[in-house]
Amino acid sequence: MKAKRSVAILAVSGIVVVSVVAGLDLFASPGSATASDPVSGRAEMAVLNSERAQAAKSPKPKELSPAEQAQEVIQLRNQIEAVESARKAAQDQSDLRQKAKNTAMARYKALQKTQRSSSEERASRDAERKKFEGTPKQIAKNLLADHGWKDSQFGCLESLWNKESRWRVDADNPSSTAYGIPQALPGNRMAAYGKDWRTNPVTQIKWGLDYIDNTYGSPCSAWAHSQNKGWY
Repeated sequence: MKAKRSVAILAVSGIVVVSVVAGLDLFASPGSATASDPVSGRAEMAVLNSERAQAAKSPKPKELSPAEQAQEVIQLRNQIEAVESARKAAQDQSDLRQKAKNTAMARYKALQKTQRSSSEERASRDAERKKFEGTPKQIAKNLLADHGWKDSQFGCLESLWNKESRWRVDADNPSSTAYGIPQALPGNRMAAYGKDWRTNPVTQIKWGLDYIDNTYGSPCSAWAHSQNKGWY
């Protein structure tokens, strides 16, 4: 019976080691009865010898002189400084861009606030102007809230000024100098609320409501006093 021939090729560190083993199967499984241990030992020895050979061929690193070592340190330091400088420059640019964004956002918010304030102011003016539109009774009713009075107070106010002037802006009491819707006595005391006190119902109503507020606290209290005393 002829013996089997197996060739084991090991590539280690660029060196090819060829072992020819007679009568042995190098590729047998671990459980095989073939004598694999001697082969493994020879292969390991071949690898070790190849590593030694490679080490012998490799040149030893050249030792640097103190001057060369100092030069390497300088180069390394320059490289580190260059990296730090580049990183700092990038961060500086980022900060500048962020400041520009913040400035633009601040301007945008200020513009929005101005527009919103202008819009709110315009809406407030429109609402204020609407309070003075309509008949004298409508104007007086619109102004109740400015004194903290509810709409239920208007019934008393309507009765009070119906009795005093029938809500006529030019009502003139012949027996006194009382004048206008609220019958200010004398009438020119309403001039503090506007030079048009003789003809403008808004001017007269503003004065009349302040007078009621300061003297009686509410239209219903003023009406109760008028009913009791005949005047207010």
